[in-house]
Amino acid sequence: MDAYRAWADINVDALTQNLKVIRNAIGDKVHVMLVVKADAYGHGAVAVAHHATRAGVTAFGVGTSTEALELRHGGICAPILVLGTIVDEEVVACLHHDIHIGLHSMNRCRTLQAAARRQGRIARVHLNVDTGMGRLGVLPERATELLREIHAASHLELAGIMTHISSPKGDSVAGIASQTSKFEEVLANARAEDLVSGWVHMSNSAGLFSGTSPLYDAVRVGISAYGVVPRDATWGSDLTPVMALRTRIIFLKDLPSGSTVGYDGTWTADGKRRIATLPVGYNDGVPWRLSNRGEVLVHGQRAPIVGRVSMDYTTIDVTDIKGVGVDDVATIIGNDGDETILLRDVASHAETIPYEIACSIGKRVARVFRDSDSFGGSASNQKRVFAEEGTPESAPLLATE
Repeated sequence: MDAYRAWADINVDALTQNLKVIRNAIGDKVHVMLVVKADAYGHGAVAVAHHATRAGVTAFGVGTSTEALELRHGGICAPILVLGTIVDEEVVACLHHDIHIGLHSMNRCRTLQAAARRQGRIARVHLNVDTGMGRLGVLPERATELLREIHAASHLELAGIMTHISSPKGDSVAGIASQTSKFEEVLANARAEDLVSGWVHMSNSAGLFSGTSPLYDAVRVGISAYGVVPRDATWGSDLTPVMALRTRIIFLKDLPSGSTVGYDGTWTADGKRRIATLPVGYNDGVPWRLSNRGEVLVHGQRAPIVGRVSMDYTTIDVTDIKGVGVDDVATIIGNDGDETILLRDVASHAETIPYEIACSIGKRVARVFRDSDSFGGSASNQKRVFAEEGTPESAPLLATE
């Protein structure tokens, strides 16, 4: 067993298999852009990107320039696109490290052109067209004008045109059809003036697995690559969860009847109960909303969470589980014996979405990468394959002109 108080097991073979499922679905002519924002949804962005590169992924999507630069400093040489936006102070570093940038406005277009010209570099941009998300992106009626500006700029290269599906579940067929129609009109106008270049991309995990959005040149997959099937997906049951979240029991206490546990004393023992304390809390990916309603696995059995989940600790009732001792493994997400708690199960109990749970797993939790042989079976008898790979050394995030 690994010498961690809490750790996330990352099954690299499952990641490889999920990417194969995605590849089989889209064919050989469509590119895969793996979304690794929010530390690869809590899985460890740099190590995931290295493994995904070996598995054939040719581009990555991130949310911020800081995430993009972390990948560059970690040795990732593939194209990286900031799907969101950047601020003026980040432009120089993005150009210096050849980071692709989502473009949303005429002002940003001109800022990038001026900065790229000063550096003697080419800024690679993906025009983001707002077809219904209502956040970032140029409105369809102004897209052609902005494409003309990009085309005329001496130091800009159009590396793609994209839009963002507003339904996270892929079930809004009418909504996605409307967005597709608007996007197609933009593309038709752009093609008429020979303004299209690079990848055209729209489909995310929800759109891909529900079959409701066109594939175009590339798909941007995130949660599905990590083994979570989007809600209302029409297929994808062969995806395998990539992450398991585990900790260990650090203290056992027998409490008499009537004792309370945790902040506000929200749980009261109805008899003599054995309580185990786990050194994880809502900073480590155990949602506060699991207080008095969630479960973890110990010795292949379910143990209820009792009392409030705090920032650093969670308490469980192990009275009915024989032979529990200090240092035994507790599984918060994953399998132990014949029992499994899925990421989706935790999200359901916490009345939230799987994305939030995965992204909330904090820095105190070690990411440990394993293959399938060591990932399955007993949670207390696993062998590490390799630690997080390519962790960047401390380096400045902003380059200077």
